[in-house]
Amino acid sequence: MIRFLLIDTLKMKKKWVWFLVFLGPAGVVGLEAFNFLLRYEWLTKQYQDDLWGGLIDESRLLAVPALMMGLAIVASILAGIEHQTNSWKQVLALPVSKCSVFTAKFMLLTFLLFISCTCLGIGLICLGMALDFGTKIPFEYLLKISYYPLLAALPFAALHTWLSIVVKNQAIALTCGIVGTILSLYGVIMPDWVPYKWLFLENSWGKFEYSATAGVLTGLLVYLVGLLDFSRRDVL
Repeated sequence: MIRFLLIDTLKMKKKWVWFLVFLGPAGVVGLEAFNFLLRYEWLTKQYQDDLWGGLIDESRLLAVPALMMGLAIVASILAGIEHQTNSWKQVLALPVSKCSVFTAKFMLLTFLLFISCTCLGIGLICLGMALDFGTKIPFEYLLKISYYPLLAALPFAALHTWLSIVVKNQAIALTCGIVGTILSLYGVIMPDWVPYKWLFLENSWGKFEYSATAGVLTGLLVYLVGLLDFSRRDVL
């Protein structure tokens, strides 16, 4: 599996994957910068008791749809490499199992999203400092808002890995990604059991960890179902 991960990483050099990884957080931070510069007095008055918390909360509303759209596009690119070159037969002829191939795709997608979330956290710190919000940065809260949505999004990451691999027409996978992104905009008002709500870390108990845990467990389930389905399929 490590060998296949390295091969996939090398293949990414010919694609725009790294550009997309950094574009997402850069876009969120850029829009937040514009938002605060445009409404600086009103927003600073609104969040005067916790400027950093206000900045972080405002960014969450943009970060979730960016995460959803990003994971769909990146998953499609990672699987599309083999589809475009009709090389699935050659890939599966290598001394690696289908389990390793599927897992490598999923792990690489998750790692790239992790880097993107890290860049978002760093970008928010830089923006807050530029806006003169002081040095009392709520690092624990920032880390939760940066990474917990990724954990909550694991079911979607597993689903798009599965869909992008088994469906040759990547327009279908991308369409599902667009629909999912639109639905995520209404996640806050959905019932607690709907995965789209987990992305915003909202629940009746007011615990971020519950949403993140639900995402991890459901993500594992979707991953296993996708892995089982892919393992039983003939050569794509």
